[in-house]
Amino acid sequence: MSIRSYQRRVREWMAACFPPSSASDRLERSHRFLEEALELAQAAGCSKEDALTLVNYVFSRPVGDGSQETGGVMVTLSALCDVHGIDLEEASERELARNWDRIDLIRSKQASKPHGSALPQ
Repeated sequence: MSIRSYQRRVREWMAACFPPSSASDRLERSHRFLEEALELAQAAGCSKEDALTLVNYVFSRPVGDGSQETGGVMVTLSALCDVHGIDLEEASERELARNWDRIDLIRSKQASKPHGSALPQ
């Protein structure tokens, strides 16, 4: 899997699934990423207490560089997948294909959420 190709295909899915205002909303994308990252950490055994401790630790430090932090996400995601026996490429492709099959359901779910955030109300 080429990361560039995958990112382009995700962009195409986003354009097909969401209105441009949602697909390009930086804060909403950040919240959705954090939600998914927390769900993965939870599935991998991270406790709520550890997650909250890490949130406090991260937000007590200076803001990092987005490009460098993206590299860190990719390295640590690959390492997490490795120790949990998850094929990162296969899981990525499977989820993107599943999302294409669920556009109507995702749009319906999106319509019930507050605009501009994945935060619960």
